[in-house]
Amino acid sequence: MELQHLAIIMDGNGRWAEKRGLPRSAGHLEGGKAAFRIIKACLGRIPYLTLFCFSTENWKRPQSEVDYLMGLFSDRLIAEIPMAIKEGIRILHLGSRNNLPASVLNAIDEAEKCTLSCNRLTLQLAINYGGHDEITRAANKALEKGCKRFSEEEILSSLDNPEVPAPDFIIRTGGEKRLSGFMLYQSSYAEIGFYDKLWPDWNSHDIDDIIRDYRSRERRFGGI
Repeated sequence: MELQHLAIIMDGNGRWAEKRGLPRSAGHLEGGKAAFRIIKACLGRIPYLTLFCFSTENWKRPQSEVDYLMGLFSDRLIAEIPMAIKEGIRILHLGSRNNLPASVLNAIDEAEKCTLSCNRLTLQLAINYGGHDEITRAANKALEKGCKRFSEEEILSSLDNPEVPAPDFIIRTGGEKRLSGFMLYQSSYAEIGFYDKLWPDWNSHDIDDIIRDYRSRERRFGGI
């Protein structure tokens, strides 16, 4: 049983920084470096990777932290486009475009356009994402298409990036044990894993452990 789609709730940046007497922004910066390490570690091993970067609830954080994160997203997306093209990484946005700054939307659009033909790894970046929000938007998309009666197929085809398969394994770092609304519709039969290590400390060896953990699971999808 090979892992096709790994989805990660990247948690622990703030606590990592606080433990070291550093500002939370330092934790987010190191978290970005960890994300880069994990993306590289998945190349050639896991064809789909989704990273939960910013939720629809994260707008409640201090404005200075939100502004820092938005700047980090836009800067890194643009800066990493050449690497993504070289390594064959297709970048997709998962989430609502509402309320995102123009700089982030422009960076997302540029990254998606430039990596459209890449096929070694599909990387979904969940920015301004919420499970309830995605399902609500999917229902509205279906209604706009003239749907009179919802079916599972209609909902699935109206979700963000319907070409991406549902996650096989959803993990959360940092010791918390909840999904926080992540991929609610797609997670019905995903394996779930919770790991104590704070996100900025993650490296390629952790992907080895994740793959071993997943292979040890027995997926029955409601059968025996």
